This record gives sequence, C-alpha cells and structure tokens, in this order.
Amino acid sequence: MSGRVAERDVAVPVNAQRWTDLAFAHWRYDQRTLQRLVPPGLEVQVLDGSAWLGLVPFRMGGVRTPPLPPVPGWSDFPELNLRTYVRGRDGREGVWFFSLACPRRAFVAAMRGVGLPYQFARAEVTSMRPGPGSVRGTRYRFAGPGSRSRPAWRLDAQVVVGEPLSEAARTPLVDALTARWAAYSRVAGALWRIPISHEPWPLREAAITGDLAGPITAVGLPAPDEGPLAHYSPGVASRIGLPTSAG
Repeated sequence: MSGRVAERDVAVPVNAQRWTDLAFAHWRYDQRTLQRLVPPGLEVQVLDGSAWLGLVPFRMGGVRTPPLPPVPGWSDFPELNLRTYVRGRDGREGVWFFSLACPRRAFVAAMRGVGLPYQFARAEVTSMRPGPGSVRGTRYRFAGPGSRSRPAWRLDAQVVVGEPLSEAARTPLVDALTARWAAYSRVAGALWRIPISHEPWPLREAAITGDLAGPITAVGLPAPDEGPLAHYSPGVASRIGLPTSAG
C-alpha cells in the first residue's frame, strides 16, 4: 500500500538506483481523463476527492545490477517521469507511468523490454547553490523528439527549495503521492507489478516555475490550468525487485 514506509523490503534486488534532486509536481485531474490512458485491470485512484497526475524530474545515479558495480560514465543521468496512481484488481497500489524519458538509449531500450514506456530525450539537471542574493534550487531541462504518434516536447523548469516539510504538512495525501512501493508495466498485453523499496522520502517545501506542460500534452492529456502541488527531495537509494504477474 502507499504510505511513508515501504510495505516490504526488496531483499534481492534485480536493480539498484540512486534518485537525487527530485521535484514532485502534482495536479488534480478528472479520474475519467486519466483512466482512458490506463490499461484494463488498473483503476486510477481518487485521493482527497480527485485523481492526480504527477510529473517528477530528477537525477538517476549509480544504476547497477547487484552485485555488479555501476558502469563509470554511463550510470548517472537525468530522468523524467509522468505518472498517476492506481490500484490493481487485488487491491494493491502502485504507479502507472504515462511516459518516462532519459538520455541513455541503451537504458531506454532495456526498460522498454520490460514494458515501461521510456523514450530518449536530451536532458540536463543543474543545481543552483546558495550565495549572496541567491536561493537554493535546481533547473531541469528536457527535450523529447517527435514521432508518428507523439509530437516533440520540451520541459524547462526551475525549483526553489524551501524548509524541510513539517510533520503537520506531511499529510497522508503527500505520503500517498510521493511514497509508492510498486510500479505497473504491461508486456504483450499482460500486467506486471514491479516492487520497490527505499528509506522514507526526506521532503522539503518547494516552488516550481517554468514550462511544465510539454510532457503532459505529448501523451494526449490536457495541460493543467493551475500551478502544481510541489515538493522537493534530496533523494534516496532504491532497490527494485523482480516483476510478478498482476493478472
């Protein structure tokens, strides 16, 4: 289930990754609008009265298959995912990705092989360090090429990072949107559930500005008509398990 702490530890990971400098941008959406892009067998969840669309740019680091070490010069790169939150037929919760993007073609090909909708994109994530008259933040730039089924798209956003999120502000909704312990994929028409574990997210207040609509409209969703619910995390070390059939 969703929640601050992983439902179970992934004891034998098939992949390990470090996720850092994450920006979480979330918007309320009509459930039916998102459901039409989700496969049969998964139901888009309603949380606090609505369905939610999440856009998450970050840095991927130390990608490896345990016990092998990361490949120098290849295992660290930016990534962007666009997602919603779903429940399977068995009542278990997870993430459904509408799209994922990164600048590693081999990684894109490998992940598409397990049913995750990765695409190649040019990408850059840069940190803005505090100094006289400046604020702490991160700049995210992504650009995906067009295809017969999708238009070219761009994302150019800046996140200003605030104070650690107070316990009062860390509501069950915030935990449900940020802490998900499985992702669903579809291979040859069959659903699979991929388990994930990591330490609880360290979350901070954040303000996100810039052009965020490109990845959203590229998958056929309407652009948001208001600003997002925003959070930031310096990151976690994740462990990803072997996919299991989700019916």
